[in-house]
Amino acid sequence: MTEQAKVPAIRFAGFTDPWEQRKFSNLTDRVSMQSSDPDLPQVEYEDIVSGEGTLNKDLRDKEGGKTGIKFYAGDVLYGKLRPYLMNWLYPQFNGVAVGDFWVLRATECDSSFLYRLVQTDSFQRLANVSSGSKMPRADWNLISQSFFAVPADYAEQRVIAKSLAELDDLITLHQRKYDKLVIFKKSMLEKMFPKDGESVPEIRFAGFTDPWEQRKFSDMYEVNNERNTDCELGYDRTLSIATMTFNGGNGAADDSLNSYKVIRVGDIAFEGHANKVHAYGRFVLNDAGDGLMSPRFSCLRPIVEQRYSFWKYYIPHEETMRPILVKATKSGTMMNELVPDDLMRESILAPCLAEQEAIGDCLSQLDSLITLHQRKLELLQNIKKSLLDKMFV
Repeated sequence: MTEQAKVPAIRFAGFTDPWEQRKFSNLTDRVSMQSSDPDLPQVEYEDIVSGEGTLNKDLRDKEGGKTGIKFYAGDVLYGKLRPYLMNWLYPQFNGVAVGDFWVLRATECDSSFLYRLVQTDSFQRLANVSSGSKMPRADWNLISQSFFAVPADYAEQRVIAKSLAELDDLITLHQRKYDKLVIFKKSMLEKMFPKDGESVPEIRFAGFTDPWEQRKFSDMYEVNNERNTDCELGYDRTLSIATMTFNGGNGAADDSLNSYKVIRVGDIAFEGHANKVHAYGRFVLNDAGDGLMSPRFSCLRPIVEQRYSFWKYYIPHEETMRPILVKATKSGTMMNELVPDDLMRESILAPCLAEQEAIGDCLSQLDSLITLHQRKLELLQNIKKSLLDKMFV
């Protein structure tokens, strides 16, 4: 290793000495003292947010008494089982680590720096050189005998750890903002659409007082069987129904594009995969642009004026659509299938166009805000990854 390679790409002012190669077992002790003290908080794998080093619950709400490794404030917890899950924690409290954890106690480095070291790519690569395929575990013999570059000056160790801790705090702040917006949107979706047996939603914009009207699907939609017979649209216009995004072919054969259905803006496609949220499948509205979809999916086209920004959120809404789809779907080989004739006999509550527009605009703006916070969060996470690469050797 050259002298130039013994210093990180990014360094704080005032630090110029080359970093030293230190064996991991000289930097830390691996603690193994067992405890089942019921008065100590217990940390398990499921309590840690993967890759974030934060707890997802108040440990005081958990029952104590399980046996694990006792740790003290400032120790580093590293999840050795499936190390790619990135389960690590730098607790500022005493407790018990239950499960496949290494409890690391810094000896010849600052504990806050040790916590950052185990998050680096160089450490993670070694940790993932593990035995076992179903339950891989990091190999302590390999890790403990491996060498890592470390600044000799504890002050440099601390300033690196402090800067990354501040970035973590910023990431956590944006994560909480994002999570709150997602929860708020879920609440708004529940309150801006009528509940079962009601004809008006719980929350309405000023000026709207009329009850929503029952509309038969046959009065609003027709079955869409438009085909791409002239190959008006190419591979680049193939849509994934699940995400309603263009996916460049989606495995379509060369001679099959002319048999694909054309799905126009405002059309709704039925996606029949059942899950915990959508018991019978769901409709997805196309707001991506005119495109192609597999002919095996059912598609409906509006025959009356609509505000697509409203129906984008309303037509997949489970509480609204479940009573309808239970009567208008059947079990298929791989997913539920829509029975269009049955659907056309069903009715759905719908507001006037002006109220559709008001609700759609509100939810669209909320989605834009969620996307903005998601991008900020991803940017900060990318900055952290880059700093972990460039602030360590």
